[in-house]
Amino acid sequence: MARTDSVHLSDLFPSHDRRYHTCRIPALVTTMQGTILAFAEGRRGGGADDVPIDLLLRRSTDDGRSWSPAAIVVTDGDRTCGNPCPVVNRTSGEVLLLFCKDNQQMFMTRSTDEGASWDQPVDISADTRRPDWSYVGCGPGHGIQLRGGRLLVPAWVDESPGPVTWREPRAGWGKVQSSYAFYSDDDGYSWHTGQKLTHDATDECEAVEVGDRVYITLRSRHDRHKRGYAWSEDGGFSWTPVAFDDALPEQSCQGSVIGLGPSSVLIANAASTESRSMLTVRRSNDACRTWPMARVLYAGPAAYCDLTVAVSGEVLCLFEADDYTCLRLARFHPQWLDAGGHEEPR
Repeated sequence: MARTDSVHLSDLFPSHDRRYHTCRIPALVTTMQGTILAFAEGRRGGGADDVPIDLLLRRSTDDGRSWSPAAIVVTDGDRTCGNPCPVVNRTSGEVLLLFCKDNQQMFMTRSTDEGASWDQPVDISADTRRPDWSYVGCGPGHGIQLRGGRLLVPAWVDESPGPVTWREPRAGWGKVQSSYAFYSDDDGYSWHTGQKLTHDATDECEAVEVGDRVYITLRSRHDRHKRGYAWSEDGGFSWTPVAFDDALPEQSCQGSVIGLGPSSVLIANAASTESRSMLTVRRSNDACRTWPMARVLYAGPAAYCDLTVAVSGEVLCLFEADDYTCLRLARFHPQWLDAGGHEEPR
């Protein structure tokens, strides 16, 4: 394990290892008993989004210092089992894993033993997507549970013109996409689809509860070069129009957000506007209004990421590093970020 300043770095999912060409799409959660679960896509036969994909899991019971070997949680022949989006149910202690098959169907599996074993996945597509949508994806990254018990899963929809079968040529793929969320009020036994956010403004997203509202951070579209955001006052069913934050630059890439306290929130994303690089963590102490504290976590090539907080209070960030050659874990104390003061990364 390497150490840079007060940040500890370790590689959890190397690409080109054993049967997987590429490991991508990180997702992290901390269970009620403190076990940290790290998920990833294991892509077989290539690095593209539509190759056969398995969902992989590593577990840590010591705040991310050591990890179990990677295990396959979901596999289905040559289908793409992707977009991992775990959410911890604090009411029951269960962990729910939402994911997609071929970006056509939405599935859920649950674990009652800290991720050691998982139930047979259940197809929840009828409740989590509209039939006229061409493609869908949950997260990727973690979902959340609101204080009232609602399980909320951020998601995205593709409505581009063209064929709707994954294996056919996707001539219109990626041309028209939007963000939305779906939710459950009965511990994940039934689900409901919320309203889309501003049409074709954003796609992949993550959410955090701040006070009595939900803040959602959004990957921007159409070369805006700054992250989108919106607010919900009804638990993620409807949202304010998407706005774009000058303080959160990006090229266009997934990012992560997590709460540290009533008004304290961390956000992480690849902050360069020229490339997927310069993974930066920012902190807001005024409920996501401003992001004055910022430090570069990794200056080199970096893309998708996900955040969780360990029982120790340390923050963990799992991210795609060095042109997708591995998923790397960074572990640091919030004080490391505070020491960065108001200096913006360059």
